[in-house]
Amino acid sequence: MDSYIYTITALLPLAAAMLVFQVNPYHALVIRGVLGAIAALVYTVLGAPDVALTEALVGTLLAITLYAVAVRSSLVFRLGVLKDDLSHPQDLTAPDATPLQQVVQALNTVFKDYYLRVELVPYFDREELSQALIDKEIHATCERGSGADDEEAISRPNAPDSCPPPYRTTTRLRRLYDIMNSELLSPVTQLSYVDLSTVGEMH
Repeated sequence: MDSYIYTITALLPLAAAMLVFQVNPYHALVIRGVLGAIAALVYTVLGAPDVALTEALVGTLLAITLYAVAVRSSLVFRLGVLKDDLSHPQDLTAPDATPLQQVVQALNTVFKDYYLRVELVPYFDREELSQALIDKEIHATCERGSGADDEEAISRPNAPDSCPPPYRTTTRLRRLYDIMNSELLSPVTQLSYVDLSTVGEMH
């Protein structure tokens, strides 16, 4: 009987270690459920059914539900665009996809490895779009641009100077800029990073 208890108890640190080193957040949720089930089993074997019930209901079911909601809502890349650019059908698999659709498709490909999904947030005009970025309502903007350099941004053009990209993607998060700058190989957008603290001082 003692060896049986020791075997079950040994699974706790093993499951905890798997949880800590898990990269995929959805896999981590599954392991968290397994960890809670093992803990509830240990409490039951040791003669604490009330604690086991609490662990099963609160520590496992409720916690996993809250974690799932948090993970689902936080792993979103909010991309602000102009409402006029969304007038075309958003079929990313179509051979005649618009430049904006190609940008979104490229971003989805890049962020797939980081478990991020791109969510388009439409705005009526450029002023509202820029203000949304300053107010941190969105993570980045994607709008038609001339391909010219911006003194307030760190830019990396994705196309030759003679053929500037039709769209410009600007982000306020340096980490996202670094990821896109190294992995986004789309000829239809130019990347830039803007430091909102500098923008705040200018205003």
